[in-house]
Amino acid sequence: METNLQKRKEARKPLRIKVISMGNAEVGKSCIIKRYCEKRFVSKYLATIGIDYGVTKVQMRDREIKVNIFDMAGHPFFYEVRNEFYKDTQGVLLVYDIGQRESFDALDSWLAEMRQELGPPTNLENIIFSVCANKIDCSKHRCVDESEGRLWAESRGFLYFETSAQTGEGINEMFQVFYSTIIDLCENGGKRPMASINVGFTKEQADSIRRIRNSKDSWDMLGLKPGSSRDEINRAYRRLAVLLHPDKCIAPGSEDAFKAVVNARTALLKSIK
Repeated sequence: METNLQKRKEARKPLRIKVISMGNAEVGKSCIIKRYCEKRFVSKYLATIGIDYGVTKVQMRDREIKVNIFDMAGHPFFYEVRNEFYKDTQGVLLVYDIGQRESFDALDSWLAEMRQELGPPTNLENIIFSVCANKIDCSKHRCVDESEGRLWAESRGFLYFETSAQTGEGINEMFQVFYSTIIDLCENGGKRPMASINVGFTKEQADSIRRIRNSKDSWDMLGLKPGSSRDEINRAYRRLAVLLHPDKCIAPGSEDAFKAVVNARTALLKSIK
């Protein structure tokens, strides 16, 4: 009886976690944090100088969570400041602006910087990442669609959310799932729960969707050189159709990629006399 009571008391002990924000300057990292912690939006842009630090308490699963948040400046000038704060992190907010493609393209560079600073052996599998596609209130300026952002995140086993710091849309949901998954991480001995790793589609499927999305013409879309034969076109089409058919692939953007492949095959076969 005493042992069970002791275990229950241990389970109620406050949990301390460290969260950092990463992403280019002006994507809304600080605004997302302020919207959640202070329930307000700061309309006037104030660049983060080096690192902003804050502590907030969250109550989840009958347990108090003490969150240490390190909001890192996105400007390259502050690299020498932020490189000291990557260690011992359990959660990362990885933010980009849906209206700035360069901020989305930079996500890989942010992961590379983190790996470099953590040093070998680096295991990002033991950190919870939440990708925030921010500023969805500015949809008319959108240049990175949801399926592209979701594919990038989910193919890496990351959480993905569409957010707006200005309106608050998606913010509470994102943090609730983010913190809950970090609790699972801590209770799983510091290893990311399998549920967040199992994305349900293969790297080959994800890579094919990205390649098709970025193709310059129908030949490139099918992975062929201009002038390929009718048989080569049909073989390339069949391979991609089997890989990306909506009935067999649940990767974000697979349906659009499949339609693009069908149209590419049709266009190429018509061009061959």
